Amino acid sequence: MINASIESYYQNNLSAHGAGAQGVGWKNEEAQHVRFEQLLKVIYSKRPFTINDIGCGVGDLSAYISAKKIEYQYVGYDVLDEMVTQAKLKYPENGSRRFEQVNDLAQMKEADYCVASGIFNLKFEVSEASWKEYIIETIRILHGKSKLGFSFNALTSYSDKDFMKPELHYSNPTWLFDYCKTHFAKNVALLHDYSQYDFTILVKKNF
Repeated sequence: MINASIESYYQNNLSAHGAGAQGVGWKNEEAQHVRFEQLLKVIYSKRPFTINDIGCGVGDLSAYISAKKIEYQYVGYDVLDEMVTQAKLKYPENGSRRFEQVNDLAQMKEADYCVASGIFNLKFEVSEASWKEYIIETIRILHGKSKLGFSFNALTSYSDKDFMKPELHYSNPTWLFDYCKTHFAKNVALLHDYSQYDFTILVKKNF
């Protein structure tokens, strides 16, 4: 789900900070990489794999995976044309990497893994109930489009109340863990030990 406020936020960030970690909403590259490392824990095979990056921004995850010297096929999806344009400029498409603009995640092709970083954080004027529905709808798509597993992160409802912001959505990690455990797979992990303000859920299939 994206609205005018969210689109404006990311456009302004790109203009102000360029095609880097801050340009896609992270504090810095280190904070971005911490999230990447958690998300990629869903990959449990050393064999070549395919991966969909939902809300790919400028495609930095593809470079992060490449640095690990892993054989993979990557597709980055984003709803914002500007993000996809910047991703293609920063990381030219090749035989193992490409980027697509999509308005509907159901348009994605199936992959071994699907990952989503930061796409549930900003809600602005959207109601809590509507945003929760959006999260559930999205992770159901991640499940349907992944063969081996999927992962995503979200801001935690255990955040310090004094620092919570009304434009952000804070998810209940135990509720999402339970939803994934009861709807998608037996092997589900909740990672809540790497940051004060967010968590990652891994859903591994075929166990």
